[in-house]
Amino acid sequence: MKKVKVRLGSNSYEIHIGSGILMHTGRQLKENGFTGSLVIITNPIVKGLYGDALKQNLTREDFRVIILQVPDGEEQKSLEVAGRLYNELTNFYAERTTPILALGGGVIGDLAGFVAATYLRGVPLIQIPTTLLAQADSSIGGKVAIDHGQLKNKIGVFYQPKLVITDIDTLRTLDTKTLIDGLAEVIKCAVIRDKELFTYIEGNLDKIKSLDDRALEEIVFRSAKIKAEIVEKDEKDLGLRAILNYGHTVGHAIESASDFKVEHAEAVTIGMLAAAKISNKMGILDKNELLRLKSLIERAGLPTRIPKLKVEKIIQAIKHDKKILRGKIRFVLLKSIGSVFITDEVSLSLVEQILVDWNEET
Repeated sequence: MKKVKVRLGSNSYEIHIGSGILMHTGRQLKENGFTGSLVIITNPIVKGLYGDALKQNLTREDFRVIILQVPDGEEQKSLEVAGRLYNELTNFYAERTTPILALGGGVIGDLAGFVAATYLRGVPLIQIPTTLLAQADSSIGGKVAIDHGQLKNKIGVFYQPKLVITDIDTLRTLDTKTLIDGLAEVIKCAVIRDKELFTYIEGNLDKIKSLDDRALEEIVFRSAKIKAEIVEKDEKDLGLRAILNYGHTVGHAIESASDFKVEHAEAVTIGMLAAAKISNKMGILDKNELLRLKSLIERAGLPTRIPKLKVEKIIQAIKHDKKILRGKIRFVLLKSIGSVFITDEVSLSLVEQILVDWNEET
């Protein structure tokens, strides 16, 4: 088992990464000072795969356990569902010391994290991510939120977990598309911060896609380390942490312009390429680096072609980006693989021209 420490003073915690460690959760919780009652929040699919066995493990370790289920899907991230969970926690007589275990992917991590942060003004949160995207990114850093109508993650807080337990064996039950979508997040981590990780993915892509234990553990560990280092320097997303938005300016605009028919991972992948194209056009990024990024994305099975959308619709969506600061649109651009910077000096006319040219290519 590998460990990554997230150093945030009194909010510090560890990320445990390994194969088969889920069934040692009870021992890990005891080592972190937890006893008594706890609550698992998950969805029916993950409950069947891992939740029931996890409950048995925890019961053997003398924990009193209840599993609360919510259906699968982004629409579960709502005040209504959170309210139902509050009621169930009350019926279970959950106390301020009762940990909530978020067992699942990003939706469960967000929802259970939000409930943990707000119930009784905060109960301990344990993240147990079961998708590559959640293991590499969303379970780390304390961003928890629910949606408000069509507005994603509009109601939320920063609330750090007490522990993250990442069992890479859970990736074996993912469908291929979900695994590849998570790989997009790992590639993003490499692009913004770790050239060696990028090279590792290039050389071990077949092993990663065939679920080789050592390769999966390596990419999850290195991605978690990158995320932890960034969060340590900027916990509340006031500066450096914005580099994690690489690919998101154009990516979110494509999601919006397509009425969310283009899924998040695919949109952000296209956004990463768009940012690289902008960087190259501005004379910042070498063409070979752009082609290298495009090649890896293509080999991973992710899109390299812009969807057939009206460019003006994408531009309009960019104008409403939540990262706008003092009326200027902020982009994360690429100097080279492993090195990015934030700027508000990108003209929309340049973005529009790149998207038009790209559209004509495809």
